[in-house]
Amino acid sequence: MSSQSTLHRTGVQIPTFSEGLSVNSWAGGVLLTALLLSLPVLVVLASVFYPSADIWRHLTETVLADYVTNSILLMLGVGAGTLILGVGPAWLVTLCRFPGDRILEWALLLPMAMPAYIIAYTYTGLFDFAGPAQSFLRAWFGWSHGDYWFPQIRSLGGAVAMISLVLYPYVYLLSRAAFIEQSVCVLEVGRTLGCGPWRSFTRLALPLARPAIIAGISLVLMEALSDYGTVQYFGVATFTTGIYRTWFGLGNSVAAAQLSACLMMFVLSLVLLERYSRKQARYHHTSTRYRPIPERSLHGLGAVLAISACIVPVALGFMLPVGQLMIWALRSGEALVNRDFFMLVGHSVTLAASATVLALALALFMAYGKRLYPSAPAEFAVRLAGMGYAVPGVVIAVGVMLPFGWLDNTVDAWLRTTVGISSGLLFSGTLFALLFAYMVRFLALSLNTVEAGLSKIKPVMDDAGRSFGLTPRTVLRKVHMPIMRGSLFTALLLVFVDVLKELPATLVLRPYNFNTLAVRTFELANDERLVDAAGPAFAIVLVGLLPVIVLSLSISRSRPGHEARP
Repeated sequence: MSSQSTLHRTGVQIPTFSEGLSVNSWAGGVLLTALLLSLPVLVVLASVFYPSADIWRHLTETVLADYVTNSILLMLGVGAGTLILGVGPAWLVTLCRFPGDRILEWALLLPMAMPAYIIAYTYTGLFDFAGPAQSFLRAWFGWSHGDYWFPQIRSLGGAVAMISLVLYPYVYLLSRAAFIEQSVCVLEVGRTLGCGPWRSFTRLALPLARPAIIAGISLVLMEALSDYGTVQYFGVATFTTGIYRTWFGLGNSVAAAQLSACLMMFVLSLVLLERYSRKQARYHHTSTRYRPIPERSLHGLGAVLAISACIVPVALGFMLPVGQLMIWALRSGEALVNRDFFMLVGHSVTLAASATVLALALALFMAYGKRLYPSAPAEFAVRLAGMGYAVPGVVIAVGVMLPFGWLDNTVDAWLRTTVGISSGLLFSGTLFALLFAYMVRFLALSLNTVEAGLSKIKPVMDDAGRSFGLTPRTVLRKVHMPIMRGSLFTALLLVFVDVLKELPATLVLRPYNFNTLAVRTFELANDERLVDAAGPAFAIVLVGLLPVIVLSLSISRSRPGHEARP
């Protein structure tokens, strides 16, 4: 039924979007908010029209080929690694029963709590030349330098391994959700046609789960391209490290923005690939009757192989690095718990909490505005505001610094001329710029979660509230928000943890002498003070466990008809 007929039926006169955008503050606010949040991305894209031939000639002759080659190899390696680590275990814990499967099905999500740069620091401390692993080998066999070969952890291959170990849960999560929701009828038909477990997996489950798997890999590749801490620490030249070096090393903001635009082309290609895949392959439930998925019990060698396939990613991606962090944290002892540490915790928590509240408020405003005034412009505005999550943090930092720096210079020049005083860096030198960058980067997390919660509330609830004379804001506050309390809590949690872990944007935009747990961990690790970096790193990991717990509790209930299971 159209929105116009619904309004006439209820007798409530709510102006539609097309009846006057200029006089409606809510609809206009949605468009204005979307435009402001898309400003950094538009600034980066517009930078390609500025002349900078000299610096580009220098980059082309020296490092640009390395940036392109290493970024592509990083994408391919991480994509293959997460595909192997994520899809197989998802199938095993969903359709097979073996000792420890119930524990492993949520434990496989634990590496999601580990930022890539932190696992890179711990593995470097473990497996570098002076680390305990190589030191033990030299002492045991009497070797010296040059007598043996050991994998080089600080390399492109090491970066691929580190990033794959912490990002495979994205592929695992979406793959398992797809396997849980698959049709029992298809599996039973496959059995009657003689398909064993392996053929059912390759010929039935994988094709049906392909859209979800591709979506997970696309998300992984975008995260891999946006990584800065790992590749910088390992000395791998990618676009993210190149942007940082061009800005702060060469002092050329325009060239840094143009490199950011090139990186955005990579990301945009991945987004379009994922959207095209979803458009070409759609699967729907054709039955309203759901039964538990038939499970296959594994024994003997099959059980051992299944346990190994599931426990190796957990051990390498979470247990081993967390154990090393705990050892280092205990070794640092009294030096860990001091005034500076609690100051870092205070800065990080305050910043993350502020960004979380702002992101949730904006998400509620935009999602409910689109619900009140549905139209193509409103839909486009909301999608535009949410595209920042696909953009690397260092690119957003560049896009924020350029307009805010111009604004600071303009205000300062005006004040010097009219009043004779200097305003300083009111925007680009304060937390305002950093919080704005967080909104651009992480609004999509809140927006998608809030939209999912609102979509479950029938439009008749809006009509009923308005029929009692309630304003849209009151309906949202007194009717909708209590109903979707769970979705709001999830949005708060996801944004809080992601802001706490964010490194590139924080590193570039933080005010002078303002540190967070992520930045301090990065600084100490760069100074090779890995033991001292264990405290703030371990705190980040502990907080990162919160969304993992929420996800592990909810994913098993995602299958329709789950509540009917015995």
